[in-house]
Amino acid sequence: MQSRFSGAGRSGAQLPPQPSASARTADPLIRKLRVGAVAAALVGALGLLSACGGSGGGDDALKASPGSSLPGLPGASGSATASMPGMDMSTAPSSAAPTGKAQAPVSGTAVAIKGFAFSPASLTVKVGTKVTWTNEDSDAHTVTSDGSGGPLNSKAMNTGDTFSYTFTKPGTYKYLCTIHPFMTATVTVTQ
Repeated sequence: MQSRFSGAGRSGAQLPPQPSASARTADPLIRKLRVGAVAAALVGALGLLSACGGSGGGDDALKASPGSSLPGLPGASGSATASMPGMDMSTAPSSAAPTGKAQAPVSGTAVAIKGFAFSPASLTVKVGTKVTWTNEDSDAHTVTSDGSGGPLNSKAMNTGDTFSYTFTKPGTYKYLCTIHPFMTATVTVTQ
């Protein structure tokens, strides 16, 4: 009996050689290994999704169950230290007054950076006064004018670093930490 593929055919191309009997018996083993590897990958992916809360979408994926919280999310209660090492968000920044009103300006020449806030948050000085900011936090912070072209532009300050600036013109100077932009404060310079 002659196979229809036994000859060279019109094109003159030869067919590839047929696998030996031992190679054909290895195919089911290889197939089983591949199926097993794919199955293991799927099980691993499903396990990862379930560990991450994996419903995979919808607004309910970010809601806490009744009686619990999601630290680190806006409006959540609790400490975010587990998800944000080095940031203790368990207390309100000292720049927020307990009554909700802005703090009265403080006179002096020093501003402490601690608890992810500038303290005092509002400082009043006279023209020619040199103000010094000291980072007392474990995280780096900057002192940078809010808006373009302002005079305050410190490098990132590590714990214990200071930045000083002498105010030569009257006005209100708003500034922030560019690393943590929620940290804001003001220096008011008078004649």
